[in-house]
Amino acid sequence: MSLHLFLALLGAAALPAATATGSYSLVEDFSGTTFFDKWTFYDNFDNLTNGDVIWVSEETARSTNLAYVNAAGNAIMKVDNHTQVASNQKRNSVRIASNDEFRVGSVFVADMLHVPFGCSVWPAWWSQAPHWPSGGEIDMFEGVNMVTHNQYALHTEDGCTISNPLQTGIDNSTNCAASANSNQGCVVTDTSTQSYGESFASSGGGVFVTEFAESGISIWFFSRSEVPSSLSGNSSTIDTSAFGTPSANYPTDSCNIDKFFSAQHLIFDITLCGDFAGNPTVFAQTCSGSCYSDYVIGSPTNYDNAYFEVQHVRVYGGNDTVVPPSEQGAASSLRPSLWQMFKLVMFSMLIPLWAA
Repeated sequence: MSLHLFLALLGAAALPAATATGSYSLVEDFSGTTFFDKWTFYDNFDNLTNGDVIWVSEETARSTNLAYVNAAGNAIMKVDNHTQVASNQKRNSVRIASNDEFRVGSVFVADMLHVPFGCSVWPAWWSQAPHWPSGGEIDMFEGVNMVTHNQYALHTEDGCTISNPLQTGIDNSTNCAASANSNQGCVVTDTSTQSYGESFASSGGGVFVTEFAESGISIWFFSRSEVPSSLSGNSSTIDTSAFGTPSANYPTDSCNIDKFFSAQHLIFDITLCGDFAGNPTVFAQTCSGSCYSDYVIGSPTNYDNAYFEVQHVRVYGGNDTVVPPSEQGAASSLRPSLWQMFKLVMFSMLIPLWAA
């Protein structure tokens, strides 16, 4: 374990509990056999982050078992782990975005049993406003290859920075502007090895809770053994004041949430290689060989662990939290690939920490 990580863990134990923002009521529940009913499948190759995948249509995803609800009632989203892909071709995968948008004043709860991991694999659970970077982006779960710690991040227009956060995670950068530092964003690394990869799965998964509030954006990660009782059942309300210190905290004091963020679409995706996982320096930190040649077009069993298993996604808020498609303006589903360029600049600093 690195000294930086050790000190962060030591300091986290002394942190006071997070300040309460308030209680929220259930406004949307994605679960069971209807999980996929209110999502749109991307249906295109990865033209956003240069990954070696085709994000398939809903019809293809369902017919090839890349997106389905299993016998336990959990949603599965996965990379094709059966097809031998030909040279210069891309492997099939899934990206979905919620049809509804959710305004400031929301809490997003994602209860997952398994998250994708493996060499070349780059998964994310995140949210984004329609006209990026205007309206902002919240990265709630993201990692690559065989790293062992989740990272959180915000990406915004100029003027949003992070100062004096109350969190257990480690600050890696504090300027959230997409125009700064090759769009590095304001990145926080979780100190728990159970927040990503094989350890996440072997410990029974966990719950990511994101409070998207005027007072700030806070993200909690609870491993399965630490999930609060209020998150374990089917509660119609949620009170974030009971959750303690968040893993990542972005206070409004130096980043006016109402100014820099607008209603968000929720997104799951899995890509392969690309600007981040496939960068040779990044890839070599936790994997060997060639990202594309040895994995994407290699044995399909490389992707046996490249899947999300989600028990539910729930959104809590108030009367005006949900923005249905009929009330949304003209939107673009594409975020510029520029935002991924920051990984090429900074990842060599992050990987030793993540892999510790």
